[in-house]
Amino acid sequence: MAKSVVCIPGQKLCRLSEENCNGNGTYVRNGYVYSSLAGYLCTQTVNDKVLVEVRSAKDQNIVPSVGAIVTAKITNVNPRFCKCLIQNVGQTQLREPFRGMIRKEDVRATEKDKVEMYNCFRPGDIIVAKVLSLGDAHSYILTTAENELGVVLATSDAGYTMVPISWCEMQCPHSLMKEQRKVAKVQQQYIEYADNKT
Repeated sequence: MAKSVVCIPGQKLCRLSEENCNGNGTYVRNGYVYSSLAGYLCTQTVNDKVLVEVRSAKDQNIVPSVGAIVTAKITNVNPRFCKCLIQNVGQTQLREPFRGMIRKEDVRATEKDKVEMYNCFRPGDIIVAKVLSLGDAHSYILTTAENELGVVLATSDAGYTMVPISWCEMQCPHSLMKEQRKVAKVQQQYIEYADNKT
């Protein structure tokens, strides 16, 4: 299926099977995937399945929902919280980033009172987090209080991509200097994400 295929609402796209699944801009009825909007047919392989989506000609921006896993870039850190820009929701890259915030009490699941924000995140870090709620001023409240959540990509003072050496430390491969972080349990898709960003 080519990306240039134009779809209209209600158009039958393909049969739903073990090899494919439906995504944004589609719905399933009687075992078939249909378009729910006017736009262009897009397919991509996700977890060994073909994801079938229809994207509007206006390219509508997906919105993070509560419970969604997001990828974000840290922009500001203070003792009570840090600010970030949400760049991806799941596997979908956003056209425009959303503002996010991680409060001190949402960094870890345990020993919340011992959390020091600057030992968990630094500006420029790429993190994976979960959406807790929509906060004030259209800023999403995020959490990293699970093993799989936290910093996945960080740059050392020397300008090198750091390597995680424990759940709370990363090391520069060049200078061997260690820095504290709330490190995410490394997963393959984030390694691929980091490779694409560098």
